[in-house]
Amino acid sequence: MNIILATTLVIAVIGICVGAGLVFTGKKFAVEVDEREVAVRSKLPGNNCGACGYAGCDALAAAIAKGEAPVNACPVGGAAVAEAIGDIMGTRAGAMERKVAFVACKGTCDVTHNQGNYIGIKDCRAAVMAGINITDCNYGCLGFGSCVDVCPEQAISIRNGVAVVNRNRCVSCGLCAKTCPRGLITLIPESRIIRVQCSNKDKGPQVKKVCTAGCIGCGLCAKQCEFDAIEFDGTLARINPDKCTLCGKCAAKCPVKAITTTAV
Repeated sequence: MNIILATTLVIAVIGICVGAGLVFTGKKFAVEVDEREVAVRSKLPGNNCGACGYAGCDALAAAIAKGEAPVNACPVGGAAVAEAIGDIMGTRAGAMERKVAFVACKGTCDVTHNQGNYIGIKDCRAAVMAGINITDCNYGCLGFGSCVDVCPEQAISIRNGVAVVNRNRCVSCGLCAKTCPRGLITLIPESRIIRVQCSNKDKGPQVKKVCTAGCIGCGLCAKQCEFDAIEFDGTLARINPDKCTLCGKCAAKCPVKAITTTAV
């Protein structure tokens, strides 16, 4: 009986010592947490998409609390989240226009041709690595939907062989842009509805052979623009958003309708 009692007392004493040691260690090596960081993190959406340039929402919250990132750094949260974080940090968020994903390709099955029936992994990145092309255009959307798979909001779908973005559902996380192996997807301000929806940099005659909706570099759009907003990447027309007034004259004159004026 005495042995059992002694053993119990020893175990109790050891438990108390270990507990006291843990409490002491915890206090001694405790890392102070910035209350503002915790508050900022509570306002972030928690997508952990990395669109802000940081590893995730925790990293962004820490950067904002330290003053290393602006209060409107989260593109997913938009103006509402920026304003809430601004209140925490005691600073104004400033004007912030919502961005949406844009696919620079109109190469549907109606305007280009498939090279054959593809049997294999339905992944755009795998197809590019293997040197596989589905349509005659070497620059267009492959249509396998890798962007669809990574979109957390189901804002992208494949229609007639080309990725299409639902602007109302897009939260501008940028995952689709990072996933597209051909760089066809970019994030643009929501108001910038006039864009050249083509990425083919070949000369006009070659473009016409592979896609009837591709930019042929004719220059008619540039001649119509009164604000010098049309620039060229080789023969591919580009619209400078800083100069564009959204008048739509370039789109009206484009013979192949490669310039879109709709919210796609």
